[in-house]
Amino acid sequence: MTSDLTAPPKREFQSFHDFPIVTDLDNLDADIAILGIPFGDPYSMGEASNDQSNAPTHIRRYCERALRGLDRYDFDIGGTLLDGRDIKVVDCGDVVAEAKDVAGNHDRSEQAVRKILASGALPIILGGDHAIPIPVFRAFEGRGPITLVQVDAHVDWRDVFHGVSYGLSSVIRRASEMEHIEDIYQIGLRSAGSGRPEEVEAALAYGSNLISDMELQELGMKAILDRIPDGGDYYLTIDADGVDPTIMPAVAGPAPGGVNYSQMRTLIQGLVKKGNVVGMDIVEITPSRDVNGITAITAGRFICNLIGTAVRAGYFDKK
Repeated sequence: MTSDLTAPPKREFQSFHDFPIVTDLDNLDADIAILGIPFGDPYSMGEASNDQSNAPTHIRRYCERALRGLDRYDFDIGGTLLDGRDIKVVDCGDVVAEAKDVAGNHDRSEQAVRKILASGALPIILGGDHAIPIPVFRAFEGRGPITLVQVDAHVDWRDVFHGVSYGLSSVIRRASEMEHIEDIYQIGLRSAGSGRPEEVEAALAYGSNLISDMELQELGMKAILDRIPDGGDYYLTIDADGVDPTIMPAVAGPAPGGVNYSQMRTLIQGLVKKGNVVGMDIVEITPSRDVNGITAITAGRFICNLIGTAVRAGYFDKK
């Protein structure tokens, strides 16, 4: 016998929005696959297992605040997340990592993304530090040309740092060396990070489009978006410190200014509509520094904007 006087205790989501958990990537049947990659390539022992490795779980735990339910009307996308359509979204869990096998962790991450792509699903990656997109980019080999769009306070063009060439400060330089990565747009650059004049010069020599936060705020995101050619395949990598720290405070290197929420929404939705977004990641979230979960909630909102806009753009319409 039941009573309306009590209700079961609240249960946290284990997966992103309680979507089905699928870890058999060899038999994946999905339109969208959420994948956590918690570990990158550390520069020091202190970074070998830093708090950013907890970010995929942190984002999942707060996703209900990003979207209260799949039946709720979302004013950012003009309806429910999946628009009542038969769209399969799954959470593939986190890539398994071994403490003494950093190179192997990268390889396993690449293999996981390759399997997701082979299944035809759109990968959405939860990091981890900004080293984790390097194996993700490698997984897109043979699928170019891809336009890489980065939101970041930092230029990330270091070649080698502390003997590490696949670390978080080298992610865009490593991407530039891949044949399938073509145009690069780096948005929100500001303040002073690890980049030195020689890294900026290397980025400009490659032909990367460096868009400072000053330029972004003066011109607006719509004008920046218009510079990116239509009809391309786009990969979006979001470093949380590239975003305004008032909505993403949980980062190791906060910098005043940055891409605000409405600008990110314009960028994500604009890329989806002007071509084909082939993947997205959100990295560099440090959960212990979060304030009321707002960083995780903001990350969830970015993902909801991508999914909801892609659904309405017909990305997953069955042929």
